[in-house]
Amino acid sequence: MAKDAVSKTIPLKMRARFDAPAPKTAMLLAAGLGTRMMPLTEDRPKALVELNHRPLIDYTIKHLERAGVERLVVNVHAHADRLQEWLSKHDTSLDIRISDERDQLLDTGGALLKAAPLLGDDPFFVLNCDAFWCDGLVDTLAHLASRWTTQEMDALLLIVHSRNALAYHGRGDFEMDPLGRLSFRAERTITPYVYAGVQILDPAVIKSISDPVFSLRKPWAHSAENERLFGLVHEGAWAHVGSPDAVRLVERTLLD
Repeated sequence: MAKDAVSKTIPLKMRARFDAPAPKTAMLLAAGLGTRMMPLTEDRPKALVELNHRPLIDYTIKHLERAGVERLVVNVHAHADRLQEWLSKHDTSLDIRISDERDQLLDTGGALLKAAPLLGDDPFFVLNCDAFWCDGLVDTLAHLASRWTTQEMDALLLIVHSRNALAYHGRGDFEMDPLGRLSFRAERTITPYVYAGVQILDPAVIKSISDPVFSLRKPWAHSAENERLFGLVHEGAWAHVGSPDAVRLVERTLLD
């Protein structure tokens, strides 16, 4: 059977990577205002809110180090000086670069567009600073990288089943077909999968947009229309750490 035929008939979760090395660069989206995390964000950015006496960003950095990532780009806005100071003193193997958004918040897509010169031309990880996860049987980022294929994908999103999404209270984000392709939730419906705040993204889909401020939903929607938006289900524990109550819940259930 020809390789093209194989790629169309074997489900994504069964396929191995064949055309791209694992990403060596990542971007952490850390420039949000942290409004829903108040009062914990009165004097610090959300990335420095502590879980079990460790900042959220520290857990992310450890995941990236284990996955062999070499460069981390972090965007900053609220309490930017404090986050930069923490990063400058943190003992890590990562080459950390700052994308400064003090003057204007650019939303998730605009943030990546501004940081494009720091991110390079190869696919890279994108992570939300309020996503907390525990690896299952395999390293989560390495598993995501092993499923990436530039031939088929613009973006590969880590997703989690809504019943396993700790501290998540929404209606879900996506449907997924047997080949792993994602489609958005229709209005007034409930879907089974939640975006887990981790993805691999082809930078070309960002550079094609001219607007300076835009959400990642814009390129995702275009990719979904072209059947190039894919998902991979996370099998370990996952939580959306978006409020003080969520902090306490994660500490009690996952970090006790």
